[in-house]
Amino acid sequence: MMGANYKTKKELKESVGKNLSYVETSLFGEEYRPNGSFNVVGPDAYNNRKWYATVVMKDGIIEKVK
Repeated sequence: MMGANYKTKKELKESVGKNLSYVETSLFGEEYRPNGSFNVVGPDAYNNRKWYATVVMKDGIIEKVK
């Protein structure tokens, strides 16, 4: 699960149409994909997991946040 660099899920949702600001957390390779969906956690993937979201990307741009 990647870390999303947004203070709130609402802030992430307001970023639809923009590039995703994220932190890779996997020891097994990159999780980010410019097309498709994946899960993120915020506001700090290591110390403060207050919210989770599924992000849908298209051509490197946030298309949808669930």
